[in-house]
Amino acid sequence: MTELGLPEGIQACLFDLDGVVTKTAVVHAAAWKEMFDAFLREREGPGYRPFDAVGEYGEYVDGRPRADGVRTFLASRGIELPEGGPDDPPRADTVHGLGNRKNELLLEKIRTGGVQAYEGTLRYIEAVRAAGMRTAVVSASANCRDVLRAVHAEDLFDVRIDGIVAAERGLPGKPRPDTFLAAARDLGLAAGQAAVFEDALAGMDAARSGGFGYVVGLDRTGQTDALYAHGADIVVKDLAELGGNA
Repeated sequence: MTELGLPEGIQACLFDLDGVVTKTAVVHAAAWKEMFDAFLREREGPGYRPFDAVGEYGEYVDGRPRADGVRTFLASRGIELPEGGPDDPPRADTVHGLGNRKNELLLEKIRTGGVQAYEGTLRYIEAVRAAGMRTAVVSASANCRDVLRAVHAEDLFDVRIDGIVAAERGLPGKPRPDTFLAAARDLGLAAGQAAVFEDALAGMDAARSGGFGYVVGLDRTGQTDALYAHGADIVVKDLAELGGNA
């Protein structure tokens, strides 16, 4: 292993955004809960079962493109809605309408609460780049670029594959490996030459099925066992644990 805690031969590091680079995973979870609880309350009345912002968020929503998260959670509850379209208003009871409603809540929470980065991750990325490795951010979020700019981290990445780029290229999102594979290709590397850094179970599945050289799980919410079960080679609570003076 190198001083950065990575196997020899790794030439690039691919980082998820929310929960890995920035402290926005909890903001996403809160926005999903607020949206789903309001929807379920209106649909089922006061006896509705609330959305679990830990278990259900991690299993059905975290790391997936927005509409996929809506579909997967609704299917788990046996609820069917019209698909609608990406331009549906946030009040529409469609898959895309609920997704847009969540994004509206998320942006408001970011505006009022701001965005913070994990300093250990930023220092680790700087160490990776100083060692001559290339970096990419791979996120399902359509707000990825704005969030990176908010924490002055946009210049830390050679490649960005986010929700906007994935839509433009027709790339399916996590748990499919396509977005990570696209990042590796954009860096001119094979999957086996890159390490993936993820906190979401869907991201773990994507990294493992894509055949990446090393998969690092970030445990921010006490799901170490689940991260290993979904394919992590190692799980840490902060990238400082890997070395590189992070």
